[in-house]
Parts: sequence; structure tokens; C-alpha cells
Amino acid sequence: MIWEVFRQEKAGGYHAHCGNVHAPDREMARQFAAIQHGRRKPTNSLWVVPREEIGEIGADEVAFGGTTDKIYRWATAYNTTAGDASEVVESEDEQATAERRRGDDR
Repeated sequence: MIWEVFRQEKAGGYHAHCGNVHAPDREMARQFAAIQHGRRKPTNSLWVVPREEIGEIGADEVAFGGTTDKIYRWATAYNTTAGDASEVVESEDEQATAERRRGDDR
């Protein structure tokens, strides 16, 4: 049986998928997960879940958020002129830099 393992690095942090283990039962899966995934990096806790218990909800089933265009929130969406407040110009430059960085990360 395959068990998926999620690791939390610090208390209060998110659990992130770190791999899986093959084990015949829950107790062995917990022990294998602790050995394979809990001792190499700082670990606060592990979640060990049977693979068949993990469900997926796809975009074809549900409309997830983030599909609405909210460009009005960014200063780059507005036309600025030399007479505008310096804060607006600085914000526009920061947003343009952030967008370039996001593009580089992909």
C-alpha cells in the first residue's frame, strides 16, 4: 500500500508534500515516514495519508478563484504623467519590477 507524506517544517506552518512510503499498515507507514522524511530536514510534524484517500477537485468541476481580472489594483493599470505624485510613480515602478520577477520565476 502506498502512503503519501506531508511535512511541516515549523509549528504553525503549512504541510507540504514531500514524498511517499510503501507500507502494509498505518503504523509501519508512520515509522517509515519518520525515518525517510522526518530526519533529514527540520521537521515539526508529518501527515501520513493512504494514497487512495486523497481526492482531487479539478477546474472542470468547480470554478476556482483568481479568474477575475483585477488589474485595477496595480498602479501599472493607470496612466501617469510627470506631474503625478511621486508615490504613484514609485508604486508603478515597484509593480513593473515585481511582474518582471514573476515572469523570470516561471
